[in-house]
Amino acid sequence: MDRAATALTPDEAGFRGWMAVRAPALRRKAYFLCGDWHTADDLTQEVLVSVYSRWSRLAGRGNVDAYANRVLVGKHVDVLRRPSRRETSVREPVDTVDAGAAAAFDAVDAQDAPLLRALAALPGPQRAVVVLRFVDDLAVDEIARVLDVPVGTVKSRLSRALDSLRTSLGPAVSVPAHEWEEPS
Repeated sequence: MDRAATALTPDEAGFRGWMAVRAPALRRKAYFLCGDWHTADDLTQEVLVSVYSRWSRLAGRGNVDAYANRVLVGKHVDVLRRPSRRETSVREPVDTVDAGAAAAFDAVDAQDAPLLRALAALPGPQRAVVVLRFVDDLAVDEIARVLDVPVGTVKSRLSRALDSLRTSLGPAVSVPAHEWEEPS
């Protein structure tokens, strides 16, 4: 195979550059959404495939990150809706903790485990706004665009999520106040 046949097009080079920078952050966000590194890897891969297939249109408009975040949240919701997540055999004892989530929690510092458990207990839409707000540092209006919901919906989901986190984590952990301004 000659060198000309393996040369990257500008679109491919642009995508690879974007992917090299953004893939680790996408994977981290996926993990905070699902609490399982294997599922996070699958979600990240699906997002990257989706971005790659639309790269020429997305790169020209400059909204690649917003699109990637929206696809990530949508793919996570799809995972939550899969019947395999709800099926349980009556012949096998039911554990109270998902084995995959437990393994992921073991890999995280003991200090982070309570937060990850509390995040995992949040409903998907609330978890999504918390992750986009505090992991990705998006402003409320940006989250509304990513999720395609009104700003008021983002604020109410965030408020409920933070209240739940405060209750779950207790006074030992500082949960941000209800503030809607830009992260500092």
